[in-house]
Amino acid sequence: MSHAEDHEGTRRDFLYFATAGAGAVTAGAAIWPLVNQMNPSADVQALASIRVDISGISEGTQLTVKWLGKPVFIRYRTAEEIEEARSVDMSELPDSDARNANIGDAPATDQNRALGENSEWLVMMGVCTHLGCVPLGEAGDFNGWFCPCHGSHYDTAGRIRKGPAPENLPVPLAEFVDESTIQLG
Repeated sequence: MSHAEDHEGTRRDFLYFATAGAGAVTAGAAIWPLVNQMNPSADVQALASIRVDISGISEGTQLTVKWLGKPVFIRYRTAEEIEEARSVDMSELPDSDARNANIGDAPATDQNRALGENSEWLVMMGVCTHLGCVPLGEAGDFNGWFCPCHGSHYDTAGRIRKGPAPENLPVPLAEFVDESTIQLG
């Protein structure tokens, strides 16, 4: 094999690698806009975490805020509502195993679903788990929430008790920043 033939093989290899590299860069440039458009928009990312002032909420009332495009119920529960939620036998609940961000795989006890020193604050997504309607507060057979669309009844801890909804109202990630502010997300 002569020196000239050896040189041709090296140049051919270089051309193969250069063409493959250029093709990979071109394919990546063509695919990137398609992948990037699946990322959340700037307005959604800005709302990924919000702070809610709860100083104006009196005991026995609730505030509804919009977070990530969905309603969130923040309720300052009375001692009677807390006692009613805690007196429920877990075996009576259709969805006694929770799969919520704030409580992981913990059982759906009132203490696991509520916030605050005495579990007086309940923060949960205000979307019925049956078909996505917004339940009415202080309504239904269990004095919690009632979804009039298909008749789902939730108790004072937001747990499904009766009706077609398959799961409890979800509990989002929430924590106290200070005594009058709750952060969602």
